[in-house]
Amino acid sequence: MKIDFEKGDGLVPTIVQDARTKEVQMLGYMNQEALERTLDTGLVTFFSRSKNRLWTKGETSGNHLKLVSMKEDCDNDTILVQAIPVGPTCHKGDDTCFGNSPAKGFIYELESIIEEKKGQSPEESYTSYLFEKGINKIAQKVGEEAIEVVIEAKDDDVDLFKGEAADLLYHFLVLLKAKNLQLSDIEQVLKHRNSKE
Repeated sequence: MKIDFEKGDGLVPTIVQDARTKEVQMLGYMNQEALERTLDTGLVTFFSRSKNRLWTKGETSGNHLKLVSMKEDCDNDTILVQAIPVGPTCHKGDDTCFGNSPAKGFIYELESIIEEKKGQSPEESYTSYLFEKGINKIAQKVGEEAIEVVIEAKDDDVDLFKGEAADLLYHFLVLLKAKNLQLSDIEQVLKHRNSKE
């Protein structure tokens, strides 16, 4: 990266985006030292203008931003950071500094939670239990939940239908992880199909 720190008197605006949902989390400023600290530690670090020092996001709250990638803009005077938020990004408790995430954001968060459960003991959670049982059990659960969605779709109880739809989506996400795929992989297929219409 070749960042022009001179334009902004040593500071450049840094936009942080959730690497999974692509939602903008916050805006901060980096100097050369903050950039180097971020790359060295893997935790997004800024230069705080109010504190007049380096500040790692989450240093007191624990709500860090785990670095995935960084790139500069076309003028080399702005940085775009892709990160995985650990907890709310905003100091007010919101998911982002621009308010709470839409529902799609939580589905991607749930996908990460499922990924974390993949290597845990089956006694710790139902998700871990499913991974331990293997692909046949997970696929069976997806089939069972799909049938339950169809059954509930024929009735008039919207809450029961939503519950079964949530169960199906959850088990589908587990199945994707068992196949070492991500929801974004399926999105790409859908986008490709849509571009042909």
